[in-house]
Amino acid sequence: MFKRKLAILSVAALAGFGWNASAAEFKATLAQNQSPISGVSIVAKEKGFFEKYGLDISVSSFTSGKQCLNAVLGGAAQIATTAEAPTTAAAMAKQPIAFLARMEYSDLKTLTAKSANITKLSDLKGKRIAFTAGTGSEVYTGALLKKAGLTKADVKLTNLRPQDMLAALAAGDIDAYDTWEPHVSNGIKALGAKAALLDTVGVYAETFNIVVMKDYLAKNPKLVDAFLRALLDAEAWMKANPEDAITVVAKFVGMKRGDLAAIWKDYVYNVVLDQKQLDVLTAHATWRLESGNHPTGAKMPDFSQVIVKGPLQAIAPDRVTLP
Repeated sequence: MFKRKLAILSVAALAGFGWNASAAEFKATLAQNQSPISGVSIVAKEKGFFEKYGLDISVSSFTSGKQCLNAVLGGAAQIATTAEAPTTAAAMAKQPIAFLARMEYSDLKTLTAKSANITKLSDLKGKRIAFTAGTGSEVYTGALLKKAGLTKADVKLTNLRPQDMLAALAAGDIDAYDTWEPHVSNGIKALGAKAALLDTVGVYAETFNIVVMKDYLAKNPKLVDAFLRALLDAEAWMKANPEDAITVVAKFVGMKRGDLAAIWKDYVYNVVLDQKQLDVLTAHATWRLESGNHPTGAKMPDFSQVIVKGPLQAIAPDRVTLP
């Protein structure tokens, strides 16, 4: 009886917002990176915030934002959690994507084999470095080499999936790898004194974002509205209950709670559209143009046509500070 009354109240609340909570309109698949960088959307699903707004969200898990966005581009999912690297690639390829919000950012890191004697950036010269092509890992690697005064010709680069990097480092196939957490902390835990973290703080912060196709947004504005409301609620809950949030996210991504707690502050969770995000996208697109890592004939995207401010601005205008 209580559940029935709760369901009736939920429908009434949705009606109050002018939403039609029909199953067809409020059902979608979220392509989500199974990592703490997806913390906000993980909490929204696990703590019932999607259901609060009449959403039936099924989750397809991937190991990179590139895979997530490809799932949306290919029609296997409707909503993607993804980084700026796949976003700029899609924009340069003139894919009709709609960038709705950033929900997290965090620094990428470099883990080295202690035997490689890499103690400063210049020590990377001649070393075998793993990265993940088409992701923020590739951009970070380029920025890292530039700061070290090196070029790609000065190192030996290997394209690996994040989950394959630790095994390669342990086997001695590479000297270092560039990626996001928790793959670095996992490496430190597994290799102990045989691994060393290189000081690269501030070199490159990857953002994690919500992207849909423009035609999907046009056809499903109420669903997108509800989805963003759920994310805002999830963020608020995470900040009010950080210890519980660590537990929820750790369980979902398959990490030991203590391992995630040790790096929790590395993740900055905010559902926003701000100048920082525009700067990151522009800098990333500039890197693509300078490096040649872009579709033939590509130009700098007009991000005012990629970033769609309306949905988030309508429900949380203080979260949108772009001009």
